[in-house]
Formats: sequence, C-alpha cells, structure tokens
Amino acid sequence: MPRDPNQRAKAVVDFATGQRTPAPQPVKDPAAIARGHLGGLKGGHARAAKLTAEERSESARKAAQARWERDRQS
Repeated sequence: MPRDPNQRAKAVVDFATGQRTPAPQPVKDPAAIARGHLGGLKGGHARAAKLTAEERSESARKAAQARWERDRQS
C-alpha cells in the first residue's frame, strides 16, 4: 500500500471495485515452521535448566515487577 493518503485511497477503491488485486502472500515452508516451533518449545526449558535457583528467582522477580508496572498503567 502506498504511504501517500491520496494514493492509498485510490488503491482502496481499486481493490474494492476489483480493478486491482492484492499481491499474493509468500508461501511458507511447513517443515521450516515445524522446526521453528520445535526450537521454541525447547528453548525455555533449556535456559531454565542452565540457571541457578538464585538466577531463576531474580528472573521471576523481574517478570512479576514488569507485570505489576504494566497492569498499573492500564
């Protein structure tokens, strides 16, 4: 989509009237998606196993503080 508001409006009208079609989205490799998902599942457990109890406690304290700050701002 163009950044210029007038060009963007023209593109929206063209899409709505069928004079222009959106660009096709790239097809993702399902095997790559599965590998990425698998790595994500392993990552947190592997990191937690390397941390000492004190480091895990500090990490949890920081996470809780961040949640409290975020909720207080809402």
